Order: sequence, then structure tokens, then C-alpha cells
Amino acid sequence: MKWSELSVHTTNEAIEAVSNILHEAGASGVVIEDSEDFGKVREDLFGEIYSLDPEDFPKDGVIVKAYLPVNSFLGETVEAVKQSIETLRTFNIDIGANAVTVSEVNEEDWATAWKKYYHPVKISQRFTIVPTWEEYRPVSSDELIIELDPGMAFGTGTHPTTVMSLQALESYVKPGDRVIDVGTGSGILSIGAALLDAKEVHALDLDEVAVRSAQSNVELNNVQDRVEVVQGNLLDTVDVPGDVVVANILAEIIMSFTDDAFKIVKPGGIYITSGIIGAYKNDVKQSLEGSGFIVEDVLMMEDWVTIISKKPE
Repeated sequence: MKWSELSVHTTNEAIEAVSNILHEAGASGVVIEDSEDFGKVREDLFGEIYSLDPEDFPKDGVIVKAYLPVNSFLGETVEAVKQSIETLRTFNIDIGANAVTVSEVNEEDWATAWKKYYHPVKISQRFTIVPTWEEYRPVSSDELIIELDPGMAFGTGTHPTTVMSLQALESYVKPGDRVIDVGTGSGILSIGAALLDAKEVHALDLDEVAVRSAQSNVELNNVQDRVEVVQGNLLDTVDVPGDVVVANILAEIIMSFTDDAFKIVKPGGIYITSGIIGAYKNDVKQSLEGSGFIVEDVLMMEDWVTIISKKPE
């Protein structure tokens, strides 16, 4: 199938309005290339290297891209988009150059083009995430390599909630531990726990697509002897307590089963909760403490929070 890439050269002020117009035109998502992103100073906690190509960014302003299928109505759609963006001037929105260009993209190229932005990245003292199509040599003897093929569904493992979860696992998982990973997604946290010498990892996800993805990544990292991936809702399939339980899911869901989590964490065990927006930090802490947990530490990255709590012995 062939697709058309609509590129709109505009301003930061107009990003939200232009994106909405493209959504209304039939785009399921947009790509934003901001000239300010290239020169942005990024926090470097673990020696991360950010490789950005200046050719991927405009010299000024912002380019908002959307993808629409090539059909007989495409010309009319493009004209309607141009007119809608031009109308934004009447609302005193600076739309800048408002240069709209159209190019054709083959679906096969589009499906793999994202890979050029994904490279090995060191996310903690020991963990480095490496895409399957990249060659990488460890730089230290105790470095732990997680190979990942995220596909288009489960991300690259570098989201703040995943990074903080792995950092927490690195601090608390001991050789021989039993780890339970609730909402495993790509399986990256389960793989990390296994590489930290957990004796047994029980990985859970309600989504059967996630279960298949996690199983594939578990096998890719040769930890299938210690990681069991199971389709299940939260802790419904768990009947053996864990030394460490990790849940990188939505805050509302975390708060819905803190009592169940308290029962399944061993006395003296650790419960790592992530996926929490900053605004919900205190709510989640109160929910955990209300179930009997003692909050040990709170990690924050950007507007995301990871809470590490302990079950009293």
C-alpha cells in the first residue's frame, strides 16, 4: 500500500492546532520535528550518548508530518488541510511559513524507517539496551545487555518509567530471588531480573500480543529457563509469593490492587510501582501505605514517578 506524507512547516505555537487539523483529516498520528530539539541539552546520568542527525530537523520552526493513504480524494484532503491551517491566522495563531508539501512513501519503507532512531543506550550503572539489528560490545565486565526487538507496539525500553524500574530492580533484586512482573509488555523488566540472577521470574500481561512479544524477547535473551510468560489479569494467576514484585502500569490500576499485592509480596520483600504520572504520586503512596507497605524510596524522571516500598517482616 502507498501512503502520502504531508509535511507542514509551521511554528511551536501552532503545533497543537496543526496536529488537530491533520488528525481530523484522517491521520492516526503525527511526527513532530522541532528545530529546538536538536540543540536541547539533555540530562546525562549514566553516560548516555544521544546521536542526532541535523538532517532530521528543520533549520527553524517546526515540521509536523502526517501519513494518509493514497486515494482519489487525496488532492481535496490536502487542499482542505491547507485552508484549515490558513484559517488559524484569524485566531491570532502564528503559523509561520505554512509550507505544505506532499511526498509518497512505500509502506515497507515506512514500517522500518523508525529503526534509524533506535541505538544502544546505557540506562543504568549496569544495564544497556541494544536493538537486535545493532552490533554492540560491552564496555565493562559487569555490564548487562538486554537485546530488544520492540516492533511497533511496545516501545524501545528507554521510557522514564522503564528506566527507573530497571534501576530499582538493579538495586533490589538478589541472586536466587523470585520476581513477579505485572504488565510485562515487551518483557524487558523480566529479562532484566533474570540477568540479575533471579532464580524465577513470573511475567504477566492481559494482552495476548504482549505475551507473544515478551516470550519472543525472553528467548532472544536466552533467559527462557528462568522466565515464564503468562497471560493473566494482574495477580489473578499468581499463587506463590515473590521476593520482588514490579508493576509498571497506570497509577489508577496500581491503586486498584494494592491489597492483593501486599498479600503476594513476601515479608521483607520489595514492591516496585512505576508508570505513575507526577500528579498521582501522593495518591499512590497513600494507597500503598494503606495496604501496609512502607515506602522506601521515590524516584522521579521528567514527570514520571517510581515508588519503591517494602512489606514489613
